[in-house]
Amino acid sequence: MLEDAESPAIRGLSFCEPVETLNAFFDRHYMPHCEATTRGHRHSRLTYEKHLRESLGPMRWSEMSPLVLNAWVRAQVAQRLKNTTINKHIFLVNRLLRCARDWGAIPEGMRPPPLLRKLPTGDYRQRFLSQDEIRRLLIECDRINHPYLGSFIRFLLLTGARKGEARTARWRDISFEAGTWRVPVSKNGRSRRIMLSEAALDLLGMLREGTDRAGLGTGPGDYLFPNPRTGTCYNGFHLAYFRARDAAGLPDVRIHDLRHTFASLLINNGVSLYEVQELLGHSSVSMTQRYAHLLPNKLRSRTEIVGRIVEGGAGV
Repeated sequence: MLEDAESPAIRGLSFCEPVETLNAFFDRHYMPHCEATTRGHRHSRLTYEKHLRESLGPMRWSEMSPLVLNAWVRAQVAQRLKNTTINKHIFLVNRLLRCARDWGAIPEGMRPPPLLRKLPTGDYRQRFLSQDEIRRLLIECDRINHPYLGSFIRFLLLTGARKGEARTARWRDISFEAGTWRVPVSKNGRSRRIMLSEAALDLLGMLREGTDRAGLGTGPGDYLFPNPRTGTCYNGFHLAYFRARDAAGLPDVRIHDLRHTFASLLINNGVSLYEVQELLGHSSVSMTQRYAHLLPNKLRSRTEIVGRIVEGGAGV
């Protein structure tokens, strides 16, 4: 049901009122909407302030021509930014332009600025840990003087979760009875459910016991991995993790590669791409398709099915 136009929730807002510049649209409309609906709003703001505010931001819609937009891309290339980094900036620009068009921020009759093409990046970078590498990494994580690093890394390996999802997880999100973990707001802004294996549930049980012994809370609203100094969640585990991975001889392994490893272990053990999509919480199978190359032997064996039928038929 639509709210009344005079209700406090929407009084003073005019999404369809045209705005003249990208900065005005970002400040008055896009960022308030982003803060209310997505978890990634801080990253969006930082990207905008650093790469758009002073360059494209002051421009009027009519000034944002293909020549201007492509010059903006070339300027970043000249700064020797990686193509993958520039593509993240391009993604934000395109999203802003689409929203401005769809929300009626661009004056009627004016041709909207064109969307930008992403730069080529080559093959998607993927790094999967072998069983021996997992063992070495976990040993070093346990040796690091950090109360939760070892448990945090194991939890990521056992669930395939994103580090932000695990870092902000609370005990009320865990159901030991159902064997599930509910992520209230995932990367795409929606909630999702993660299935927990027996190993993950055992880990959580030991984690709760250890947290209780440390005198930290394990109530519904408490975090799985609380910072003993603040009582809230950690801002990150990167510094401790970097020391552990370097000690394990794995300097190229990012925390996000643990998610890739989770997927590769599943696929190499016969789990379908559709099932992996569900377990990772991907919104489309195209995102999971990057792991398809892990199935060469399995796919080749499938071709034998046709071979047996054809050859069997030929002999009849």
